[in-house]
Amino acid sequence: MPGVHNNGDIHLIRGLALIYGLYLVLPIALLMVGSTGENWTNTLLPTGLTARWYLDLWQDPSFRKAFVNSLLVALAACAINTVLAMPLAYALYHGARRGGGLASRLVSAMPIAVPTITLGFGYIIVFNSDWLPWLGSMPLLIAAHAIHTLPYLTNTLLADLRHLGLERLEQAAATLGASNWRQFTTVVLPSLRQSLISGLVMVAAISVGEFGLSNLLTSFQNRTYPVVLLQAFYGATGFACAATVILLLLAGASALFSSSLIRSRS
Repeated sequence: MPGVHNNGDIHLIRGLALIYGLYLVLPIALLMVGSTGENWTNTLLPTGLTARWYLDLWQDPSFRKAFVNSLLVALAACAINTVLAMPLAYALYHGARRGGGLASRLVSAMPIAVPTITLGFGYIIVFNSDWLPWLGSMPLLIAAHAIHTLPYLTNTLLADLRHLGLERLEQAAATLGASNWRQFTTVVLPSLRQSLISGLVMVAAISVGEFGLSNLLTSFQNRTYPVVLLQAFYGATGFACAATVILLLLAGASALFSSSLIRSRS
């Protein structure tokens, strides 16, 4: 019976979606519960109800400074990627059309193929020298985050270019006498507006939550929030949960801010 099989498939898909949703939401829910619990030791759920962990977090100057640092690094990475990713994706798209698809495939594979620890050690070797003594500086940390997140935004834009049928639009613009630069500014850029926004949201979220690269490159004064968060897990469980919840809020806030900033400029 086709109808019976279809209903069974729908129920299976819904069941899998529910399990996946619980897998994503349950850890966040436990963190939020733990951040308001008075005590959580050898029990399934915390006991008591308190807001003291958030107050302690607010009164800790190292966390306040790290919060600001993470936000600045994420916004700077978004700004740099906006300038670099658009022309890079455009060049890779046309290079692939001319048979040079290897470069675009390499860019697509970089986030998976190149571990962040590899980038981190490379930066340490290059920038921890007498010639380039920049290790621990904020500009190096921003540059590292921008390079680390650039392939994600480039892939987003490149995928959108492949689905736009851009060659037909460019041919029409060329027929009307538009130069290559005018084609790029009047055809390509407006067409990529939405994918740019969604890609920058992803860049902001990745940058805010990035730990390995930041932990290797940052100094004590320029520590980002995930680096400082590590020390919270050596103290009270409720404090650590509250600090992690703030990290989630920071990632969401930076993503929303970058999205609204791009929309206002557009």
